[in-house]
Amino acid sequence: MLKISDILLIFAVYAIINGIVFLCFILDKRAAQKGTRRTPENTLLFYAFIGPFGAGAAMKVFRHKTRTLRFYLVPVFLLLHLGILVWIFLYFMN
Repeated sequence: MLKISDILLIFAVYAIINGIVFLCFILDKRAAQKGTRRTPENTLLFYAFIGPFGAGAAMKVFRHKTRTLRFYLVPVFLLLHLGILVWIFLYFMN
């Protein structure tokens, strides 16, 4: 059985991952504005898959990739992660 400190560590790492994804989206937005080399869309989608909260926040705050059809997957990733997080919470609280 996991201890509360272990669970908090897992959530802290998860929050850091989402923060890094948020920064990756910001950097791509700035590169787009400056006309410099951009992050490939497949890479950004992978980042969104592992950190959908950061990706979703960056998309909303900076209006980045909101019109690109493939990035409509980000809310799907977010719901998937929410479901997994709820399952983990309920599983370890028993």
